Amino acid sequence: MSKQSSPKSKLWAYFWWLFGGLFGAHHVYLGRDDQALIWFCTIGGYFGIGWLRDLYRIPTYVAEANDHPDYVNWFKHQVRINKKPPFESVRFLGAVVVSYLFGQLVLVAIPEDEINGINFKHLIIFVPLAVAYGTWMVGNVGRQRGSIWLALVVSYLCYPALYYIGDDSTWLGLMVLASTLTFDTFSKNWRLQKKPKRNGLRRLAVFCAFAFVYCCLWSSFLYFNASLTDSEGEEIKLSEAVKHFLTSPIWLDLKSSLEETWRQAKHQGFWATWGQLIDLTDPRGEINAYKVLGLSQTASQSEVTAKWRALSREHHPDKVKGTDEERRAAQERFLEIQQAYEILSSAKNRRQRKNKKSDPL
Repeated sequence: MSKQSSPKSKLWAYFWWLFGGLFGAHHVYLGRDDQALIWFCTIGGYFGIGWLRDLYRIPTYVAEANDHPDYVNWFKHQVRINKKPPFESVRFLGAVVVSYLFGQLVLVAIPEDEINGINFKHLIIFVPLAVAYGTWMVGNVGRQRGSIWLALVVSYLCYPALYYIGDDSTWLGLMVLASTLTFDTFSKNWRLQKKPKRNGLRRLAVFCAFAFVYCCLWSSFLYFNASLTDSEGEEIKLSEAVKHFLTSPIWLDLKSSLEETWRQAKHQGFWATWGQLIDLTDPRGEINAYKVLGLSQTASQSEVTAKWRALSREHHPDKVKGTDEERRAAQERFLEIQQAYEILSSAKNRRQRKNKKSDPL
């Protein structure tokens, strides 16, 4: 084992852990591409659990990447006292999770209905391959390695059990356990030599190919099989729901508003349009205040004051002699009226101060 010419930095490793670690950026930096791909698929090792664990594992990863003498001595000691890597609950659980994810993803990505008269259900034959690949992928992270073939053979030996079990989830779980136990018991060994360094283009190509296949499987599931449940309890295909949404009034209105905003931005400029959009969100509550008082936005301050007095007398809590709920509602309405008046009065005072500052005299 020889020293690297450009040692990896803990600072940069933690930087990439913080900014992109959920998708494996720090593992890419450290050359742990297999683990980076696992983090990419599981969003940081099963929704961030592995990502948080890396917080204290990064110093070890950096020492391994740099062939630090302390790490090298520790690794040699492990090889001497253990003929093969000992059982690790975290790695084994990771293999179970990833292999189940890959198998389940292939299973749900197969179109349930025929497409142009073609039945794709026979593609279920690739589920054992996905399970074995997930097991092998986790088993080859870091300084451990193993062959995929035995796990692959065992996965396919479990394939006929589907016809006896009948339940996809139980069948898949049986296959995952058989694959991971077989790999952990018979296939895994120490990786005595570090993986050879690959150039950046080749690493990028592997990442892109893997991400493409992974995203295609998810896209197939979402387009062909994913469904929503409506208010009546009936399932609707997600692709149909999206198609109908694009012709719904709410989307057409939103689309029209976005197109109008875009035309306005091109005509008036981005910042002027942005300012108008901010005003439409009613950040100071003035629009809502006029609505509470039942006035238009062009009402004068004297009209605002007159309306406020009339509504305050009408909705004063002392005038309500009904139930507790009615008195509580009157109290809330009264407070809403007072708040609306305060907002509009503050707006008037703010504008007056602004006008005085801009007055040259």
